[in-house]
Amino acid sequence: MTDMSADPPGFDRHMLEALVCPRSQARLDYDAARQELVSKTAKLAFPIRNGIPVLLVDEARELD
Repeated sequence: MTDMSADPPGFDRHMLEALVCPRSQARLDYDAARQELVSKTAKLAFPIRNGIPVLLVDEARELD
């Protein structure tokens, strides 16, 4: 039987060494509170869903 109350898998911070922003090719910062990867250069925040970063510009949230 599976425990459905368990949290989804977390994001592995070691992935930040290999991931870059798809728009600017700049490094990404991890925002644990919002579960996002942030590109300050492109002013975009990419969601992390079930521990997997979604690095699609169409899925990103624009930053102010």
